[in-house]
Amino acid sequence: MQEEKITLQTEEGEAVDFYVVEETRINGMNYLMVTDSETEEDGECYVLKDVSCSEDSEAVYEFVENDDELDYLYRIFTELLEDVDVELRK
Repeated sequence: MQEEKITLQTEEGEAVDFYVVEETRINGMNYLMVTDSETEEDGECYVLKDVSCSEDSEAVYEFVENDDELDYLYRIFTELLEDVDVELRK
């Protein structure tokens, strides 16, 4: 199912791969729903927010941790993925 893989670098310099499930743009902000597993059955989903500046040569993402923002985005991604065979659980 996942077609696009992105690699994030932790503050410690470790590379971590994520697989993009869906992406959307809300109020001028780009969001990605990603998973840490290539297989559809396994893995945790995370929502990333693009916090890049126009001067950045590469995209800069941070994990969305605000509960209200996560709830709102969960509803958006659920609607976007309703035709896809994916089960989202909080």
